[in-house]
Amino acid sequence: MRPATATAAAVTTLIGVGAATVAAGRHASSAALGAPFRRPLPGDPELTVHETGPARVTLTRSLASLRPGTYGLQGSGVHAVVGPVLDEVAHSADTVVRRLERVADGGLRPGSRVRFTPQVYSGNPADALGIPYADVLVPGELGALPAWFVPGSRSTWVITVHGIGTTREHPLNLLAFLRDHQFPVLNLAYRGDEGAPRPPDGLSHLGDSEWRDLDAAVRHAVRHGAERVVVLGWSTGASMALRAAANSGLRDRISGLVLDSPVLDWEATLRALAAARRTPALLLPLAVRAALGRTGPHGDRLAEAADPLAVRVPMLLFHGPDDTIASWEHSRRLAADRPALATLHTVPGAPHAAMWNADPMAYEEALRRFLTPLM
Repeated sequence: MRPATATAAAVTTLIGVGAATVAAGRHASSAALGAPFRRPLPGDPELTVHETGPARVTLTRSLASLRPGTYGLQGSGVHAVVGPVLDEVAHSADTVVRRLERVADGGLRPGSRVRFTPQVYSGNPADALGIPYADVLVPGELGALPAWFVPGSRSTWVITVHGIGTTREHPLNLLAFLRDHQFPVLNLAYRGDEGAPRPPDGLSHLGDSEWRDLDAAVRHAVRHGAERVVVLGWSTGASMALRAAANSGLRDRISGLVLDSPVLDWEATLRALAAARRTPALLLPLAVRAALGRTGPHGDRLAEAADPLAVRVPMLLFHGPDDTIASWEHSRRLAADRPALATLHTVPGAPHAAMWNADPMAYEEALRRFLTPLM
């Protein structure tokens, strides 16, 4: 081969490899950030229903099906709720029997394929819990944001914000508790959610741009009579809460934050999501680079909001060592560095954004103690 021809072939090959590498990185970043919110979090295994009986269901034995607490079971056309493992009930070595609390939608049958979800309720507050509510629209920068509003007698409102892998049905887990304590509750759907505006690039920014929708919700609450606001966020919703507390023009109205499984390291969570969606390890740096190129830098802004010196309001953090999406080490450091304002409630045995599910009574008691001075 002549030298010029060989050089041209080599350059063409390098360009081809480079283009393929860029494409692979973009695909990996889309797999991590572009999944619909209703899609389950990666890493949660699909389980088989082996048998059902009076107030019980037999599932494939796995670390997921052995988790302590109360969870939703979600599959094609079905939503059910399971309680604790029933160790005293006879079962085979490869199955586990849990208490079946209820079947809200569809039916559980042998052979059904289901996944655990932290969302215990499905539907709106009235259908799921019998709680009266109003559909409201919150003006946001991309358009109207749908929200459920449950009235209460207090002047402190609670704004609830779900995270990745869930919808605004997730905060329904705590709606009865908040209603019983007479808080007005605004349960927000934000960009990318069903009925809300689509992000311009079609990607989740893990709270980095979505926090502006929460800021719009704070403004809506204040316009409609809230004197103070407590933000209760899960996962990226918790990241949004931190960003709002640091950057909102109405941050002086935010009197407290409740952060469940907060995403405090954007890059680490992106890597975890990409890896859990079976992205090869060699492509993980490319996925991060592609995501940064498509959505802009994030780490500095999130780190700035989560800087202990930037924390100015009381915070309650729920997190535990079994979270594989957002490391609890960052929550531990945040609480340790600001002990006068930040309290960490450690929850072992719970996956990402499922700290309430592992032990609802203990979770709600910690939440009651935190909210009482803020009422």
